[in-house]
This record gives sequence, C-alpha cells and structure tokens, in this order.
Amino acid sequence: MSNIAGKAYAMNVLTPIRRRWSWLPQWRWLPTRPGLQVLFFMLSRCRPSQLGRLLGLRLIHFARWVVIPRDAWPDLGQGRPHLQHDAMLFLSNFNGTWDQYIDAFADGLPDGLDLFWYTSSKYPRSIPVGEFKAYIARNQIDTNYYYNATPGAAQRDIKRALRLAQGLAALTAVHAKGDPAAFAAEYRRQLVEEGLQNCLGSHGYAPSASVAAESADRDRAAYLDQSQAADWRVPAPADAP
Repeated sequence: MSNIAGKAYAMNVLTPIRRRWSWLPQWRWLPTRPGLQVLFFMLSRCRPSQLGRLLGLRLIHFARWVVIPRDAWPDLGQGRPHLQHDAMLFLSNFNGTWDQYIDAFADGLPDGLDLFWYTSSKYPRSIPVGEFKAYIARNQIDTNYYYNATPGAAQRDIKRALRLAQGLAALTAVHAKGDPAAFAAEYRRQLVEEGLQNCLGSHGYAPSASVAAESADRDRAAYLDQSQAADWRVPAPADAP
C-alpha cells in the first residue's frame, strides 16, 4: 500500500470550504485571501496550549492544515481550474493503523478538530467518531509515492535510539578512564536511573492491524513478485535462419 512505509502511514485529506466562510478580502500583509479558517489557524498559533493534547500524542510525526484559495491552484499544463470553493488540505504522518490514529485524534482533540474543520462542507463534528471517520475516508486522497527515511522505526523508537546513543557515549567516556568500579556504577545508573533499559526496542515493520490486512499484504506481495518477474523475463532467442 503506497500510504504505508514501514511503521508510518501518510494521510492526505482535501475538503472544500463553504463559500460563506471565504468572504474576507485580500490583505496586503498576507499572501492569500485569509478567510475565516485562516483566522482560526492564527488564533490557535497565538494560544498553543489549545494544541497541548495533540502535541502529547506520540504516534504523530506531524500534522498540518493548509488553506488553498480557489484561485491559487497551480497550472501544470492542464489549464487553471475554475473552482467555486476554497479547499483545506490536511497532511499527517503517524504510526499505527488508520483507525487508531482517528480514534486518538478525536479523543485527544475533539474541540480542536471541530474548530479546524468547522468551515468545511458537510463536516459532521468529531464526536461521534464513526461519522468523523466516514467523513475523512470520503475525502482522503491516496499517496502515490511515500518516502520514509526510517521506515522500520516509529517516532518513539528514534527518540529512544538517540537517548541510547547518549548513554553509550557516557559509558564510553567512563570506560576510557580504566576504573572498573566507576564503570559498574555508571552502567547501573544509565540502565536504571536514566532508563536506558527501556530504550532497547526492536525496529521493523509494525504488527499487522488484522488478519484481513495481513492476508491482503501477503496477496499483494505475491502479485507484485509475479508482475515483476513477468516484466523482467528475458524473451527466448529467435531461431536462427
């Protein structure tokens, strides 16, 4: 699945903004017409405490909301589209399954989600979560190409690996002094007091979300192997005249 790279999942959601919330004029000190949704974003940045519970969700790599004015879509040769609505693009990378992410988001930041998507057309609110999941699924865009520099490591794995590197550096410095007792004391301190024993996680692919997902991955792998074998098959030489 192109949305998944190891333990990470890429999500892109594009929702139209209702016309009545795009009424604000162009301001000289802003690059685009702001609209009510941009004002919501500006207010949330002025009060970062409102996003505290979101920042505490360690499964999230990042989350970003971007407002795209209807007259700002790029022309890549297809002609500039004539749209009736501004759009909001939500981008996020996270660890875990799609359902786990939506559940954690809705549970940790329900009011914030309602604020961010308030101006989006047909937004049902984040609670109950079933309707919110259906809304996200209808507006989600699959990722054609997703690169992850550390596919086998979640965000927590990377943080623990950095902490482990610091602990090993400290042990190396003590070991260089040649004092066995000091090394043993530092070893125990790093392992217990500094929590180094909790930083020895294993990297690799995330566990399967379900038996059905595991079966689908297995069937997909077999199909890709067969397709690649067919594409790279060397044709038999023609008979010599």
